[in-house]
Amino acid sequence: MRLVFAGTPETALPSLRTLIDSPRHEVVAVVTRPDAQSGRGRKVHPSPVAALAEEAGIEVLRPLKAGDPDFLDRLRALEPDCCPVVAYGALLPQSALDVPRHGWINLHFSILPAWRGAAPVQHAILHGDAITGATTFQIVKELDAGPVYGVVTEEIRTTDTSGTLLERLSVSGAGLLAATLDGVEDGALEARPQPADGVTIAPKINVDDARVDWAKPAMHVDRLIRACVPNPGAWSEFRGHRIKLGPVVPVSGERLAPGEVAVTKTTVLVGTATEAVRLGEVQPQGKRLMEAVEWARGVRPEGKETFE
Repeated sequence: MRLVFAGTPETALPSLRTLIDSPRHEVVAVVTRPDAQSGRGRKVHPSPVAALAEEAGIEVLRPLKAGDPDFLDRLRALEPDCCPVVAYGALLPQSALDVPRHGWINLHFSILPAWRGAAPVQHAILHGDAITGATTFQIVKELDAGPVYGVVTEEIRTTDTSGTLLERLSVSGAGLLAATLDGVEDGALEARPQPADGVTIAPKINVDDARVDWAKPAMHVDRLIRACVPNPGAWSEFRGHRIKLGPVVPVSGERLAPGEVAVTKTTVLVGTATEAVRLGEVQPQGKRLMEAVEWARGVRPEGKETFE
């Protein structure tokens, strides 16, 4: 099939590479978000998907909106049979959805209808799910509500961050997406409506949401931090300065007041509503990532100082 691939971040790269290498399909163009500023110098860079497409000699379309007339004209001229989508990051109007004869097929990183929305992997970790996965489905106007082609599952490990889990899902999901497109081309796959029950929503987690509440149980603190690593980054304040927090480990039998810091030669503990947690890596504002013990040697917490 002739494909126009839509995606933006690194998460989409395994799928794009798989489809570029597929002997059954031809990626004739990619659609991605416009170039954006990134890094300390705030220089303008192409998206990871755009960079890979340009390296492969594939046309790159960067519409400000997917309903822009010039973009729609070019999309029609490309005559795609199908448009696979992985983390594109923008709404698709009906005028775009109507162009390919097999529609737009999205790879979504949850087992639909659970965790529809922008942050399915983060919410799966935050809410303590044991299993998650990836789903291919036909895009319709309603958010992540289209009929499903296929699913793969993935165990959520107790040490998983949203970054490590999404990395595994992006690889297994690439295989699912390729198999789905093969099945659609063969006429062997029929999309089935999602169940009416079990719908949950996964809205974007912003910086304010990522602030740790030490008055919550250790299990909640652990899940929140892992859900927010690497983005948007869990954080707390110490002496009025913001500190990003890496994953923590609950320590059975250790009790401190919520937010209270206790330092030994080898560990930094912080209290929660239940047992204390051991800090791993931290990143003080404007400084590099470091081990919590190294940070504590520099700030020398005294008495019953607390994270806020």
